[in-house]
Amino acid sequence: MKHTNKLIDELDEIIKNPNSGLPEEVFLFASRITPMINVDLLIRNSNNEILLTWRGGDYYSPGWHIPGGIVRYKESLNDRINHVAKIELGTEVEFNPEPILVSEVIRSPERLNRGHFISFLFDCKLKTPLVRQEKYGEFKWFKECPENIIPVHTMYKDVINRKRLKREYLSDHGKNCIIINHIELNSH
Repeated sequence: MKHTNKLIDELDEIIKNPNSGLPEEVFLFASRITPMINVDLLIRNSNNEILLTWRGGDYYSPGWHIPGGIVRYKESLNDRINHVAKIELGTEVEFNPEPILVSEVIRSPERLNRGHFISFLFDCKLKTPLVRQEKYGEFKWFKECPENIIPVHTMYKDVINRKRLKREYLSDHGKNCIIINHIELNSH
């Protein structure tokens, strides 16, 4: 127990302020031992198109994805939504504070880091114009889900295509299970 307490003290020294995020190595370790909670922003325009952003191959194979981010320690879901809109899209969004979908993503067993997520999908609309953010790449409006959506977002294909959702989605990266579904097909 003394050894464990010493390691915890060392981590406290390294982390400094968990509210602003964790050092990469600490975050990846934390993602091995506990599920990560994230928000995803389903942003629609007046043409009923969905905004997707391009994600490079950092943690996933390159592809389109719904903008989103992992909730920081003592950060509310609402604050994370606003932060994602600002840092990834250079904009502000309005949204219903109740998620339209809650899902659980469990990646394949060989996936060590970032292997388990609880995802909250929020219906959003832009309040201000999009501004491309250099770090986050391009964004594009889609009427239908592109084939090259990142595998971990397989569960969102039916959302984007306005189809009835299944309870479970499988990809080469693992399993996505729908926990709560408040999506009305006719509203899309």
